[in-house]
Amino acid sequence: MSLNSRVIAALGAVVVVGAATVGTSVAIAAGKTEHNSHRATLTVGTTSIAADPFCWNNGSPLTDDQQDECKTKATQALKDGKLPSSDVSASDRIGVGVSPNVADTGWWASSNGGSTAQGGQTSLFSYAQGPTFSGLRAASTVLNSSGRTLITVVEINKKAEAPIAVWYFQLNGKNAQDSQDAGSNG
Repeated sequence: MSLNSRVIAALGAVVVVGAATVGTSVAIAAGKTEHNSHRATLTVGTTSIAADPFCWNNGSPLTDDQQDECKTKATQALKDGKLPSSDVSASDRIGVGVSPNVADTGWWASSNGGSTAQGGQTSLFSYAQGPTFSGLRAASTVLNSSGRTLITVVEINKKAEAPIAVWYFQLNGKNAQDSQDAGSNG
């Protein structure tokens, strides 16, 4: 007995509707009622942290005042330890990912660490449109010596020349923290 094309189409429609229902049910069960289309993810070793933009102007480029305010708030959040953060050792590998629509606009990522020959800043991902992941880099090449390294991810349309969204993550050096703990116990 063979299936005709109407039966096959009907079965296909049932599968699509069923998959959409399951996907929606999972999102509702997880407490997510809307899709997060602007996310960045920091991967350290085998763990990752996803975050909404730290600075965002509803999809429009940030004004100069908004950019200044963003930098001020980020500096304070880093000082207060209130940025999404991850512990990292020099032997870990680090990568950054973004949502597909962020990748379509264009993005780049960097750290405030690295060799002094690079001015103390290391590119994790040079500006590009399309790719959603930076690839993995050795943490030792992007960490700074303070024990706290700031990772910056920027969504930007090169034509607008102003960021659309900015994410910040904090890397806490395990070796630096272990040294501080040992010093305070001694």
